[in-house]
Amino acid sequence: MSEIKFQRINSELVKTISEILLLETNDEFLKSITITAADISHDLSYAKIYFTSILDREKKSLEKEMDEASDFIRKFVAEKMDLRQTPKLKFIYDESIEYGNKIEQMIEQIKEKENR
Repeated sequence: MSEIKFQRINSELVKTISEILLLETNDEFLKSITITAADISHDLSYAKIYFTSILDREKKSLEKEMDEASDFIRKFVAEKMDLRQTPKLKFIYDESIEYGNKIEQMIEQIKEKENR
């Protein structure tokens, strides 16, 4: 399968899971989740789903709660996406946004020191 097809599936997976969390759940925890990326395996049997949350909780706790909800989410993914096989979902907390914010703060501190 071509790389473009995998990118399309990853993009569709992010969109579909985001819609499921927003529209199909009543749980406030799940509504606080933002899906940032997906990485599906080449045999389409497994997908890593990267997410962030506005809740101030430990990342392992967030990942555990998302993994507990993965079967519920997977059921809706199977209904909404036209895939031969619905991938098993593994949720991973995306630290890239926090890392980017930390770098941005460091740059601002350097600029402030230079302006003095």
